[in-house]
Amino acid sequence: MASPTPSLTASVVGRLRAAGCVFAEDEARLIMSAAATPEELDALVERRAAGLPLEHVVGWAEFGGLRVAVDPGVFVPRRRTEFLVERAVALARAAARPPAVVVDLCCGSGAVGAALAAALGPVELHAADIEPAAVRCARRNLAGAGGRVHEGDLYDPLPAVLRGRVGVLAANVPYVPSGEVGLMPAEARLHEPRVALDGGADGLEVARRVIGGAPDWLAPCGHLLFETSERQAPAAVEAVEAAGLVARVDASEELYATVVTGTRPPA
Repeated sequence: MASPTPSLTASVVGRLRAAGCVFAEDEARLIMSAAATPEELDALVERRAAGLPLEHVVGWAEFGGLRVAVDPGVFVPRRRTEFLVERAVALARAAARPPAVVVDLCCGSGAVGAALAAALGPVELHAADIEPAAVRCARRNLAGAGGRVHEGDLYDPLPAVLRGRVGVLAANVPYVPSGEVGLMPAEARLHEPRVALDGGADGLEVARRVIGGAPDWLAPCGHLLFETSERQAPAAVEAVEAAGLVARVDASEELYATVVTGTRPPA
């Protein structure tokens, strides 16, 4: 679409602001850049005004300096999860040898795997998710990195040959307690799959399953990384240590993010 006129821009901003969009000017710019025709622009603005996440409206999210495709019905990568990638990259670079295998578990759009591959260079990259829509989306995002995306529950679909070889296991597990999902913004609870949000009674049910299986998949000195809330971190550390892994907690005040790492001891 040709460059929008000031009056059209003002109209789009006004519609978005009336719908409650706090950053209406920024969103208007992104939506107008995504529209090829005035008719498409009108449709996109209508979808956003109706409450669809901006990333689902324009079809992508910025994550770790990358433009990651995000299809309707797929979990939208959060900026705070960039801290998990940052920690994983730091650990991988500090290792005696580069990780041979990187796994993005509960991968959603594959944003974490894509960011890790971009930062670490050539790796054997695998990702998995239980949601078919997420798997389709992740396959598009990880194709350029040569990543293989598997559909299934946690470790179940991963190739058995990866057991004991994974250097970095990044798991973007859901950690919102079931009773608090209803308190989340409508954009998330109405338009993202509940399985990507709901972490069970205390928010750590999925994390505990991931922790329990990690020792079988990690290489010696390999790392499991996952997000929690600050208040969940002590219980998460307890679970990590019970699995025989060395636990560490890191936090980012800027991104309001807490990452728990479990490291498999040397053989």
